[in-house]
Amino acid sequence: MNKIPIRLIKWYQRLHAASGGSHCRYSPTCSNYALEAFSKFGFFKAGFLAFYRIIRCNPLSKGGYDPVPSTRMEKLFKDFFE
Repeated sequence: MNKIPIRLIKWYQRLHAASGGSHCRYSPTCSNYALEAFSKFGFFKAGFLAFYRIIRCNPLSKGGYDPVPSTRMEKLFKDFFE
């Protein structure tokens, strides 16, 4: 189910890059954030995360580093090896 949003985001990135699009205030960019979210999570959670990120990306936001949240498995491995 996530294949369609991932393809749409990649299409958007190619189109946006070809038109000399503006730069995102956040790192990773909003579209890369959405790609990672759809790769890690299910459709609804990823959709919510991407939507919430896009809402926060505005001229009043200072931006900065804002990674996609970790999955439970990533958290377990991180806690185990620390």
